[in-house]
Amino acid sequence: MKKFFVLLLSMLLLLSGCSTEKNEASTRYLTTMDTVMTLTAYGPHREQGLDLAQAEIENLNSLLSTGLPGSEISRLNQAGAASLSQEPLALLEQALELYDSTGGLFDPTVYPLVRLWGFYDKRYHVPTAAELGDLLPLVGADRIRIEGSRVTLGTGQQIDLGGIGKGYASQRACEILKQAGVESALLSLGGNIQCIGTKPDGSPWNIGIRDPFGDESALYAAVKVEDQAVITSGGYERFFEDPETGKIYRHILDPRTGYPAQSGLSSVSIITNDGALGDGLSTALYIMGLEQATEYWRSHADSFEAILISDDGTLYATSGLKDRISSEHEVVFLSR
Repeated sequence: MKKFFVLLLSMLLLLSGCSTEKNEASTRYLTTMDTVMTLTAYGPHREQGLDLAQAEIENLNSLLSTGLPGSEISRLNQAGAASLSQEPLALLEQALELYDSTGGLFDPTVYPLVRLWGFYDKRYHVPTAAELGDLLPLVGADRIRIEGSRVTLGTGQQIDLGGIGKGYASQRACEILKQAGVESALLSLGGNIQCIGTKPDGSPWNIGIRDPFGDESALYAAVKVEDQAVITSGGYERFFEDPETGKIYRHILDPRTGYPAQSGLSSVSIITNDGALGDGLSTALYIMGLEQATEYWRSHADSFEAILISDDGTLYATSGLKDRISSEHEVVFLSR
């Protein structure tokens, strides 16, 4: 009998230790891809997983950054043609798929326009009509050619995959964490949130949607997710005020005009299983505006859900979020 109780006690202590380890968290902070990132993982495999995930994110930055002269994308931009390794090539192919799917509203060739406006290096500048006229003809990802691993840009074109890169990085980091045995994690890459599984206690993650009209800590809504990404684009993220006119110019450019998008939306959040898809769509739907964004969702509702906040403060959400979104504001649900 005594041996039985000793054995029972040992098993209980073992189970308690496993439960405690499952709830233990480790967090990494890093600054790369022009943003501050926070990676939090739980469980016994968290440290190894975070090491591998951090290495992958830093490697992607070294391949994709337009700010690093030796990156593959920088070399492509300098030469106009180059061979890309597997990950940059896969990301470019996904960017081109989004270009086609969104009617050109997600377009990686707007990069020279972003530089012209000063959103790249914060040397802000309101372009003249002549300056825009020189660069607008270079916009159009349909001129990019891919043959095997070799990519050729249209004459005078340059690309930036930053509009999809952080979403791809969060997706890859989650895949690597899962391969390492991590079952619960929360990654924040700027405005990109992606999670693995649920919280350690089994409850969903409750992800806040920033108030586009308030300070950085203010929330407008929250959405419950499991094993998904919540990726937001908003005009509040980067902008400048023209000192001469007092007019505000925001960083999301409409590739059709070369000017900051004025769609009537202040922010768009995409909830999806694919971080890269969410990153690109949050930008494209922001440019589309409410009506076109709603129609796009209806045609692709199996791929994502969305939360949209209009300039007048109206909160819209797609119908798949009825039991998952919470807010002090009235929610207008968009139906299929």
